Amino acid sequence: MESPILSIQNLHKKYGSLQAVKNVSLNIYKGNVYGILGPNGSGKSTTLGIVLNVVNKTSGDYSWFGGSMPTHDALKKVGAIIERPNFYPYMTAQENLELVCKIKGIDYAKIQEKLDIVGLTERKDSAFKTFSLGMKQRLAIASALLNDPEILILDEPTNGLDPQGIHQIRDIIKLIASQGTTILLASHLLDEVEKVCSHVLVLRKGEILYSGTVDGMSQQKGHFELSSENQDMLIEIIKAHPEHPSVTLVDGKVIVEFEHTVAASSLNKYLVERGVYLNHLIQKKMSLEEQFLALTK
Repeated sequence: MESPILSIQNLHKKYGSLQAVKNVSLNIYKGNVYGILGPNGSGKSTTLGIVLNVVNKTSGDYSWFGGSMPTHDALKKVGAIIERPNFYPYMTAQENLELVCKIKGIDYAKIQEKLDIVGLTERKDSAFKTFSLGMKQRLAIASALLNDPEILILDEPTNGLDPQGIHQIRDIIKLIASQGTTILLASHLLDEVEKVCSHVLVLRKGEILYSGTVDGMSQQKGHFELSSENQDMLIEIIKAHPEHPSVTLVDGKVIVEFEHTVAASSLNKYLVERGVYLNHLIQKKMSLEEQFLALTK
């Protein structure tokens, strides 16, 4: 198994009596897009701040690239945007990026390639102050990509943008990911995580509520709606199922909820083998939104 790009173990952060991050663990592997999802104040930005060495942890640990190098060196392979983009207003996009290259010792040749990715080539000679908020954010992404980072970290990348700006940023994130860069983004927008992320960590008040794939989150919970000629027998046999589902009768339909995922076909087979034939079977999955609301209640 390859070692993770970033490994976080049992991270805690306290500000006085406020526990901002509580026992957070996460492994980030190459080539995926990870979302840290949670309402404002759930500890997302604090967690990112800790691994970027701008916030001191209270306890726990994290390591970059399998701990093979000091954090200071490791962070040279990381691109991050955690504050509002900070460029010189009267300088052009090109000049601002040249300055970043000079500071970081990067070849100017990289600038054009990164401007192309974020769709700002045509505006490269415009002063930064003439840019819309969405363009400023795109320039910040170009700047964070100049050193060809192995992982790009974005804190609320679409905050404050109009629908078109949001759409452009999401397309850029997908493009960067498709070229093999690993991405970690924090967001309070479920929609964002659902559209761009492969993996998600859901936080509430600094604690993990769910960690896994985005698909896995929506498959986690669901229920079946069943009926048959003999409802009493159906209920009796379902209650004896080895997974011990919860069974309720609603509007003449038997509603069955399993703790773990059970395939419709195997449920049907189980019933047929015991002499129950269904005239109605619907499998309903909770949408990601329903899951998220249930988790963060």
